[in-house]
Amino acid sequence: MPAKMAAKNQSLSALIFVMLFAGMPAQAEDTATQDLMAIYQNALSQDPAWASSRSANLAAQEKLEQGKALYRPTVTLNGDFSESRTNLDRDLNGSGLDARGNPIGGSGRERFDNWGYSLNVTQPLFRRDNFVQYEQSRLIVSQADRQLTLDRQNLMLRVTQAYFDVLLAQDSIELINAQKSAISNQLEQAKANFEVGTATITDVNEAQARFDLTSAQEIAAINQLEIKKRALQSIIGKIPQNLATVREDLNPQIPQPTDMQAWVELAEQNSLALAIQQHNFQIANREVERMRAGHLPTLDAIARYSDNRNNGSASGFAADLEDLTVGLQLAIPIYQGGAVSSRVREAAANLQKAQEDMEVARRQADLETRQAYLDVSSGVAQIRAYEQALLSSQSQLDSTNLGYDVGVRTSVDVLNAQQQYYTAKRDLLQARYNYLISSVRLKYASGVLTEADLAEINQQLVAKN
Repeated sequence: MPAKMAAKNQSLSALIFVMLFAGMPAQAEDTATQDLMAIYQNALSQDPAWASSRSANLAAQEKLEQGKALYRPTVTLNGDFSESRTNLDRDLNGSGLDARGNPIGGSGRERFDNWGYSLNVTQPLFRRDNFVQYEQSRLIVSQADRQLTLDRQNLMLRVTQAYFDVLLAQDSIELINAQKSAISNQLEQAKANFEVGTATITDVNEAQARFDLTSAQEIAAINQLEIKKRALQSIIGKIPQNLATVREDLNPQIPQPTDMQAWVELAEQNSLALAIQQHNFQIANREVERMRAGHLPTLDAIARYSDNRNNGSASGFAADLEDLTVGLQLAIPIYQGGAVSSRVREAAANLQKAQEDMEVARRQADLETRQAYLDVSSGVAQIRAYEQALLSSQSQLDSTNLGYDVGVRTSVDVLNAQQQYYTAKRDLLQARYNYLISSVRLKYASGVLTEADLAEINQQLVAKN
């Protein structure tokens, strides 16, 4: 009966595995091992979020050119053409003679055409709002460049997180398979001992329960791996294959400098998120100044040339007129319905908001840096502790197997020792991945993450055997 149950569970596991992967598109098998830098290079060309950031930066660069245009002259060419049709009745007194007694032409319909063009040139001489707006455009471009750098650092962090998430999911399956194989051997041994009368049915049932639980965990792990692969696929555009794994001799180090406050100060100086909010504050400050400029006069140099022609009119006159006008145009705003004062108040409120957002960004950078520093520091201690725990668990498992062979330990003791060993091994792998991710996150939070940091992480990876 237990054998039938085991076979049934194995069939169920295989069925669910097939269901999980049924209908998934076939992927071209890539036998080459990819490391973290290779995945990152793929992301640079394939990640849509990064492509969107580059496009946004290109669009922002045009703000500077638009700001410069405020100082340049504007030239407008206008043209017009009109046609009029007139019914004429020149015999006003009914006598057929004009005032001098001469015969007149009588009545009729005539057509008159008018056409012309004008060229207008305006050169701003004094417009305070234009000057302030140009300063704003420079700040916007500088802010966009920092945003692009931040987005690139964010891409490095996302790639690192997704990469090690896949590795952890793969390791979980391998550990579960190894644990399942060990439990299966223990189950077969329990069945054999039960048949010869040296073990009870309790040992068989306990091993069977552990086997069934591990089978369920295997299904969940397979599903989790597929999810993590899809997450990485959303960045690089394809399902990852054969990723390099972390070295067994990974030597974690406390971040340098070792003082957490030094990292916080570094973040306050280099945090890109904080720098972006600081630019927002400066832009809002300029906006207040620009709105106040609505109360100031403006002075422009103007030039206008026009040429208008017509072939006559109902009054009988035709005229060609050319005109050239050059001068200065002064405009002094007196009252605009209170709109300017309202815009100043609006800009002042937005300035206050920008200042508060800047403080939020500063505190967030402080918090994230401290968290990342503590994660790295504790990660170092955890790795060393889990390495020792794994050695102890291995010794305990060996001792328990030996005790079981000589009859001083039960099957349940062996299963518990196996569970503890594989748990310690899984925790050690996870601690290594968390340490590497936290190292990248610390540099990201402090605003100093570069590709060289990724390359340093990449040196901790080796091709999988």
